[in-house]
Amino acid sequence: MTNPRFTAAAALAMVACMVAPQAWAKQGDVLLRARAIMVAPNEKSSAILPAFPGEQVKVNNSVMPEVDVTYMATDHIGFELIAATTKHSASGISGTTGSLGKLASTWVLPPTLTMQYHPIVDGHVRPYIGAGVNYTLFYSEKPSAALVAAVGPTKVHMSSSFGLAAQAGVDIDLSEKMFLNFDIKYIGIDTNARLNTTAAGVQRVKIDLDPIVVGVGIGMRL
Repeated sequence: MTNPRFTAAAALAMVACMVAPQAWAKQGDVLLRARAIMVAPNEKSSAILPAFPGEQVKVNNSVMPEVDVTYMATDHIGFELIAATTKHSASGISGTTGSLGKLASTWVLPPTLTMQYHPIVDGHVRPYIGAGVNYTLFYSEKPSAALVAAVGPTKVHMSSSFGLAAQAGVDIDLSEKMFLNFDIKYIGIDTNARLNTTAAGVQRVKIDLDPIVVGVGIGMRL
């Protein structure tokens, strides 16, 4: 014989699932998210040429806010555009440049568009994966005080970059319209840095940044 208490509990659980508020997205919906992100470069650096052929640079992590918007073209396919800017420093690793520490800093603006696949339409927990393209602009490049003291007034320029992006994440319902979001991206970014120095002439270094971007935040279905 079926336990009446078990039957009642199961019925209540089913009703709760049916009436619990969900924030799932449908075709035509717009999802707005605000995240805190950490951009962690996975850099590979060439030598600093021509003056320092045995020396390379490293790039620090950065934590900043980010805003993104996703338009659901169908129940399962969405297009996300992120807007964020982060500041990074490039430092010498060894030798002469290593003794200087930070060599230059720059702000990075990497708008990235991804096409996402959302396999679960009506669940309280909705994972997604995505792939897309990125354009990265470097701006407000500045030499460090240590570099200027060593080689005199210096101008820094870093070239813009096009690259591919990959993404995975999950939305978890908090209410009918609000949800918690976890997201991770890989973004292909590279740049050619040029330092026009007074004492050491023009120095060049190629840096493949290729950062991992980890984000957590709150989203809203509009």
